[in-house]
Amino acid sequence: MNPYIPVLAIMLLATGFVVVSMLLSAVLGPKRYNRSKHDAFECGIQPTPQPPGGGRFPVKYYITAMLFIVFDIEVVFLYPFAVARGQMELFVVFQMVLFIALVFVAFFYVLRRKGLDWD
Repeated sequence: MNPYIPVLAIMLLATGFVVVSMLLSAVLGPKRYNRSKHDAFECGIQPTPQPPGGGRFPVKYYITAMLFIVFDIEVVFLYPFAVARGQMELFVVFQMVLFIALVFVAFFYVLRRKGLDWD
């Protein structure tokens, strides 16, 4: 028996569940549409109109998002190192120290650019 058949069966089951759920919600769901359901909702406050050229977000949002991604990647790479620390050679330890140093270069760059200061 092919080992991928159970994986394929689970994928087909999940896809079928999604399709059936969407169809049932479209058919059986309430059809009471009104203007307030289609308006934007921002914590009970009326949304401010967007500028004519579209709103621009400060670069700090993107820098903070990239910083989170960098630290997530760092955790993914450091976890196996922490688990097998006693079994590794000196070369691997040096590579991990170099990797952590590069991550801190990115962190200090963000600190210097004041990406974490929320005014």
